Amino acid sequence: MSKMNIYEKKAAVVGIGGVGGYLAGMLGRVCPHLTLAARGGRRDSLLEKGLILHSDYKGEIMIRPERVVPIEEMGQQDYIFVCVKNYSLEEVCRELGNAVTDETVLIPVMNGADPGERMRKLLGKGTVVDSLIYIVAFANADYSITQQGDFANLRIGIEDADEKEQRKIEEVSELLTAADIDHKVAEDIQQAIWKKYILNCAYNVASAYYDNNIGQLRSDPVKAKEYEALVREAYAVARAKRISVEQKDVDAILHRFYHELADDATSSLQRDIRDGKQAEIETFSGYIVREGKRLGLDMPVSEKMYEGLLKYEQKR
Repeated sequence: MSKMNIYEKKAAVVGIGGVGGYLAGMLGRVCPHLTLAARGGRRDSLLEKGLILHSDYKGEIMIRPERVVPIEEMGQQDYIFVCVKNYSLEEVCRELGNAVTDETVLIPVMNGADPGERMRKLLGKGTVVDSLIYIVAFANADYSITQQGDFANLRIGIEDADEKEQRKIEEVSELLTAADIDHKVAEDIQQAIWKKYILNCAYNVASAYYDNNIGQLRSDPVKAKEYEALVREAYAVARAKRISVEQKDVDAILHRFYHELADDATSSLQRDIRDGKQAEIETFSGYIVREGKRLGLDMPVSEKMYEGLLKYEQKR
């Protein structure tokens, strides 16, 4: 994709939270035809002040997108980054109908193991490029975005991509490169997605179930062993689904738990439940339990914590 082509392309970001806000800030520096989907106070703020990104990694960034509109008013787009919570995906895909053509590329940058698969079924058109991101980012009360730490890295790809899909992956890579967004085209995107997902099946679930930070979890022998069990149960599901993860990936996840994660680290699932917000319980817990049952696997710790988290949700 040449620089001139970038200027001609229409890109959009749906979901202007931490992840979407970071991507929008970076894209807005090189994409003159950038649309952000937003409503209410966030839309008012974006129209008045632009998008403000406080990034440890990339510095202070302020961009003014070409348009800030509700999803259904976006119009046809060349590239759409979808950065919403999993429970919103079905509604978002319905609203995206008029924005997607057969040539549109959609990049779901979301939690979970299957947003790309779900998006393909829900839309039935366009090309969905699977992705995951390693980032610490969040939206502030004033709608500005904060990105913490010296990393923000995407993985993109499509399993068994055909010629057209491979071309679309290359286009997305060129767009990300132009926007100075760190990324790699994964040789095995499902492996990459599941490595992160297995980690989150323990990190998010255990921290939310006990409302403990990482330091509290690993200092309690019982809770630490349950964390290990959550990792191993999710790993067993991945292996049963023929995802090419290995024991060394489990070892790396557990090493990170015991030796790398900050004592005060909390999870998005934990924070959402604590704040009484709708939470991605089905993404991090329900999905892995259902897949485990479907595959005839024993999932005692995952099942216990899923049942407990559902009770918290019912109290909301």
